[in-house]
Amino acid sequence: MSKPFRTFFNVEDLGDLHSALAEAQAIKRDRYAFQHLGKNKTLLMIFFNNSLRTRLSTQKAATNLGMNVIVLDVNAGAWKLETERGVIMDGDKSEHLLEAIPVMGSYCDIIAVRSFAGLTDREFDYAETIVGQFVRYSGRPVVAMETATVHPLQAFADLITIEEHKPVARPKVVLTWAPHCRALPQAVPNSFAQWMNAADVDLVVTHPEGYELDPQFVGNARVEYDQRKALEGAHFVYAKNWSCPGVTRPEDYGKILSRDMSWTIDSEHMSWTDNGFFMHCLPVRRGLIVSDDVIESDHSLVIPEAANREISAETVLKRVLEDL
Repeated sequence: MSKPFRTFFNVEDLGDLHSALAEAQAIKRDRYAFQHLGKNKTLLMIFFNNSLRTRLSTQKAATNLGMNVIVLDVNAGAWKLETERGVIMDGDKSEHLLEAIPVMGSYCDIIAVRSFAGLTDREFDYAETIVGQFVRYSGRPVVAMETATVHPLQAFADLITIEEHKPVARPKVVLTWAPHCRALPQAVPNSFAQWMNAADVDLVVTHPEGYELDPQFVGNARVEYDQRKALEGAHFVYAKNWSCPGVTRPEDYGKILSRDMSWTIDSEHMSWTDNGFFMHCLPVRRGLIVSDDVIESDHSLVIPEAANREISAETVLKRVLEDL
C-alpha cells in the first residue's frame, strides 16, 4: 500500500515505485476494477493552460474509478483570477485565488491543477507559487497535472512505457534537448530526469551548454554535451525542448540560447542507438524536434506513451482515493 499523501508532485509522493508499476499493469488489465473507490467522490480538474492528453486521460482515469468530474478552464468561463498577494485589484482580475481556492475545495474531494511556468521569474516559478496555494488553502489532496517545474503524470506514463518495451533489464535512456521555435518550460524534462533517476535505468542527459537542468532533478544522471556520444548504444531516446533553466546564469532563465537544427532527431541520429525507441510527450513540432520518418517508424512510442497517460493518472488517483 502506498504511503498517505496530500499532494502528488514528485516521484517520492507515489510511494514504492516498484509496487506502483505493478499496480499500473494490474489497472491496465482491468481499468474498472476499483469503481467502488470513486463512488460519490468528485475530482475537480483546473486548467490555467491548454491541454489535450492531460485533460482527456485524467478525466477518463477518474471516470474509470467511478468518480464524478468537474472541469474548469480558468481562461474560458471563470472570473479572471489574481494570483499574487498584496496587490490592488483595480485591473481586469475580479477574484483572488485566496478566495477562489477554498470555494473550489468545498465542491470536490480531490483537486487536479495544471499551470505552466511564466518563464520570466525563476524564483516565482520554482517556488511553485500558484499550485502551492492550492495545497495550502484548498483543504483537499492536490494532484499536479503539470506545474511550473514538474509533470509527474507524464513521467510516470513514460516509465510505464519503458518498462513495457525495454529490451534489457537496465536500459540506457537518453533525454536529449531538441530545437524549438518557442521558449518552453522545463517541467517535462525535469520530471523525466527525476523519475528515471528513481528507476533502474542508465540515464544520460544531453543538451547544448547553458541548458543545464536544476540539480534537484538531474540527480545522478550523466550529463553529456556531445549528442552523438550520448546517443550511442541508447535503447530509448526521449527528445524534448526546454528553454534555459537559469541554473548557471539566472538572467538567462526562460530564454532560447540555441536553435541548432543539428540536434533534431532524424534517422541518422537513431542509427547511433542500439535499435532505440523514440519517445516524446506530445504535442511535437515535426521537423524541429523529430523528422517524419522517425516519429512514424515502428520504433516510435509516442502513441503508447499517450495511451499510458490514462494508466498513470488512474494509478495516482486510486492511491489518493485509498487515503481519503
